[in-house]
Parts: sequence; structure tokens; C-alpha cells
Amino acid sequence: MDPHLLRTYVAVARLASFSAAARALGYTQSAVSQHVAALETDLGLPLLTRRPVAPTPAGERLLEHAGSLLLRLDAARADLARFAAAPRRTLTLAAAPLALPPTVLDALAALPATGVTLRTLPRTEIPAAVATGAADLGLVDGPAAPSDPLRLPDVAPLTARRVGEEPLVVVLPAGHPLAGRAGLGLADLVDARWIDAPDAGLPLERLRAAVPAGPAGSAGQGFPVSLRYEGTDVRTLTALAAAGHGLALLPRTAADGVPLTAPRLVHRVELLHTGREPTGPAAELARRLATAETTAR
Repeated sequence: MDPHLLRTYVAVARLASFSAAARALGYTQSAVSQHVAALETDLGLPLLTRRPVAPTPAGERLLEHAGSLLLRLDAARADLARFAAAPRRTLTLAAAPLALPPTVLDALAALPATGVTLRTLPRTEIPAAVATGAADLGLVDGPAAPSDPLRLPDVAPLTARRVGEEPLVVVLPAGHPLAGRAGLGLADLVDARWIDAPDAGLPLERLRAAVPAGPAGSAGQGFPVSLRYEGTDVRTLTALAAAGHGLALLPRTAADGVPLTAPRLVHRVELLHTGREPTGPAAELARRLATAETTAR
């Protein structure tokens, strides 16, 4: 399967238009049509209906594979390019909004002020950014059992190192009936209203997975959403929770709240880089974070 043809097919399928795909890719419409036809001939299956332009069942299945296939190829190209590249004098760090605890900010402050770019991305996009060379290092986060690694998508050979773990707190309004508690368990909050903030907070599906099924097998059905916030600003999320729009679960250094006591979860932050050891400012940042993590234990 020619990846060049596959990229063209993905563009046509996602834009639902041969002409729009041609404009996006910088090809003629005739070339795009030829690419799709050649891929269909190679696979022996029709991939698109023409009027309207839409994937066939086989085309839908190919789209499910295409993203990971193309990402793997981009990651391999970027990884091999590093062998010929000169040592980096700059640093591009991709970080999830909650993956910047004080230890990380302190380590960044100790680096030279020039040549550092901090890019905030949704946590799901960071492994791909590191794998394809869009970022030198990545910082991802999520809830985990103490000392357990995060589950990361298999986009490329990446090395993950723990750079921090801290307690989680439930953020709720000051007048909430549970605000005065010494601790809260997730099982007691299954029926509470929550804010769904997948990029600024911790994904609700992680909370649902952490609560065992009840007698009626209700795991995965709790934590109803009262409001969805699609931004990345943690302050906005905490303000929404404080105003009574729903509960949120955040690391202790990000917000004030009632400690989460059950299940036994922590907020874990991991540093990602490719299989090769970082160099230049990336290596210095990795060293400082490793030192801070060792000191904190």
C-alpha cells in the first residue's frame, strides 16, 4: 500500500470532496482522482462512492487503520532524521495543561530564557507530537495508582519517565454539602453532577473506569455531565466548579478542594522523548526533572 496514495485517500474521505482535497494537498483534481483509483486497484475494493463522495464500508475500515499507519511512517522518518541532525540548541516542549506542576516550572525557569517554546496541547496529541518531531519533549498526565505508569497510545517507540506524583482533590462550591469533609471517595460521587473538561481536567471516563461495578453492573454509567468545557484553561475550569456548574477532579497544586481518599489514585506526570537520549536543552531539562523527582521521593 503506497502511503502517498493513502494520504490522498484520507484527505478526500475527510473533506468529502475531490476538489477540496486537491486544494488542500496542492494537486490537480485529476491527480487526486488518479491516486484514489490507483489505491482502489491495489486493494481490489471500492473505497469511495462518487456522488456523494463518502467512504464505502471498506473505505471506513481503511480510515480506522490509516491514522496510525501514517503516524508511524511520520514518526519513523522523524526518528531517522535525528541521526543526521546537528545537536539542538533550542527546546520545544509540548505539555498538557495539568502537566506543569511547580517542579516542572522551576526546571524550565533554570534554562536559558531564549530558545524555549512551550506548547500546550491536549494530552492525547502529545505522544504524536514527540514521535513526529513536532516537539523535542512531551509532558503527559493522568490519574494512576501510586507508582503505576500511565497508559499511552502506541504511536511509536517512546521513553516515558515519571517526573511527579501528587494527591488529587475534588473541586466543589464552598456551600456544597460535602465541602467540609476531610476526604471523599469517588463511589460517593457517582451520581453528582460533573464538568466534562477533557483537555483542562481529568477525563471522566478515567473516573468511571476507576469505580467498580455495583450490584446492578452500573460501572461506566455514573458521573453525569452538567456542563462540557472544551478549553484548556485550568483557572476557567476551577471557576466553573466554584460557581456550582459541576464537580471537577484536579491535582492538589492546581486547585483547592477536598482530598480524594478512595480509590487510591494520584495525579501522575511523565516526560516523553524518543528512544534516543535527548541532547542540548532537552537533555538539561530532563536531568533537572529527574533530580527534582529523586529529591521529592
